[in-house]
Amino acid sequence: MNARRAAIAAALAGGLALLLGACSTSGGGEGSPSEATSPPTGENELARVDDQGEVSVRIVPLNLSDPVESLEFTVVLDTHSIDLSMDLAALSTLTTDLGVSVEASQWDAPRGGHHVEGILSFPASPGGQELLAGASRLWLTIRDVDVPDRTFEWPLPAE
Repeated sequence: MNARRAAIAAALAGGLALLLGACSTSGGGEGSPSEATSPPTGENELARVDDQGEVSVRIVPLNLSDPVESLEFTVVLDTHSIDLSMDLAALSTLTTDLGVSVEASQWDAPRGGHHVEGILSFPASPGGQELLAGASRLWLTIRDVDVPDRTFEWPLPAE
């Protein structure tokens, strides 16, 4: 019986180690903001990652070249330390190199947990003026998600 119990305990420990290894992130939790990764081509070339603190944030713009009513970004949040129940719309701002800023209008994602993915939206024409008109760069800043702020930058397509 003791050999059987030992085998079961070893199998459970091995399964737990595999599960924990699959859920862990490759980057360290602490440190400075990571620079944008250089993924392959396609939509991933627009992906930006920030691994500050205990939360990894990955953002991909969905319609920078053709915003109709809103600018939309896929946002993926990953952590094993804190609850991700915050409303990113209340914490996010877009700013152009012309100094025009706008607050997010919607965070469409499940609330809570340690792995959250959703769509963060901003009005494309706040106050009736196109946000990206004449701009060549765009910054998305997210405040107070485990660190004071995270800033992601993209060049804008020429008009």
